[in-house]
Amino acid sequence: MLWSFKNPNGNPTRVGYANYVAIWQGSTSLMSTLDFVLTTGMGYLNSVLSSSSQVYADDAPVSGGGLSQNGKFSYGYASSPGKRSSMEDFYETRIDGVDGEIVGLFGVFDGHGGARAAEYVKHNLFSNLIKHPKFISDTKSAISDAYNHTDSEFLKSENNQNRDAGSTASTAILVGDRLLVANVGDSRAVICRGGNAIAVSRDHKPDQTDERQRIEDAGGFVMWAGTWRVGGVLAVSRAFGDRLLKQYVVADPEIQEEKVDSSLEFLILASDGLWDVVTNEVCPFSFFYAFMLWRLMIHIPLSVFSVIFLANDLVEIGILEAVEMIQPILDPEQAAKRLMQEAYQRGSADNITCVVVRFLGNQGGASGGGSV
Repeated sequence: MLWSFKNPNGNPTRVGYANYVAIWQGSTSLMSTLDFVLTTGMGYLNSVLSSSSQVYADDAPVSGGGLSQNGKFSYGYASSPGKRSSMEDFYETRIDGVDGEIVGLFGVFDGHGGARAAEYVKHNLFSNLIKHPKFISDTKSAISDAYNHTDSEFLKSENNQNRDAGSTASTAILVGDRLLVANVGDSRAVICRGGNAIAVSRDHKPDQTDERQRIEDAGGFVMWAGTWRVGGVLAVSRAFGDRLLKQYVVADPEIQEEKVDSSLEFLILASDGLWDVVTNEVCPFSFFYAFMLWRLMIHIPLSVFSVIFLANDLVEIGILEAVEMIQPILDPEQAAKRLMQEAYQRGSADNITCVVVRFLGNQGGASGGGSV
């Protein structure tokens, strides 16, 4: 059983010595590590200060939706800068015909270091994907190729002054009776199947065992700077862009496939502006384990147990809460707006973007906006 602890209160001093040893693995010396942090960190700071972000003139949220021509699915979206003056979230909702198939393409792209990367991915990722010669015959490999090709082309398009923008990408591709969810970064995808909330993506964080190992194998390191960060700078371990960290921060997507059948009700894609405030509590059993460890005189503070992996499986109540919140709302645009408004009311400090897709196999194709 793997036990991994994070302290959300920003105090790593009692988490364990192993975390500190891991920080320096892969670094040739203390001085080279400090030099990397200072050089990379200043590069990111200069980039952020000089970048131009998409600004909502009136701070008004936007929303919309549609219905597929075959009546098999409807979709809605809602997006707001929230409490921020600049907008780095982008979304895409698109229906195309490819080789006689009606294909749905949906994505949420959360930028950092400016809006350039997220905007580029919005405009280019799906176009690159549907042009792939194996899009229908081998969709998974086509998605992976499209992610990496789009990342490469974005990096080529960046000039020397604007080098450090990056973006997450959480996407859902509907091809026939297949739903393929691909993720890079910490935007998140959740489905409701048979009344059950199921996470179909995982956040890419640098403190995850496999992600940290990959980063260190590439010559990088992970250190604590308010949260665990690649090179002390970036809080996600996979992203588009991020040129200065590209050796370690890859755009390889993790892809999960789901069958579209009568049990599949809806899909949520959302940026962390939602997930950060929809409560991510853990299984109550964690408190039982905390008590047992205390009884064994292993003095680990209870705060450590606010996020806990039990047998490599983080039990998150947040996704269940989001699913239950919109399950009765059949109009996906209204569902997306409900999630966005709830995040804002709970004090989200980030941009908030939500996309909801309703599968209409057992609903008679009766919800959603106008036909696309």
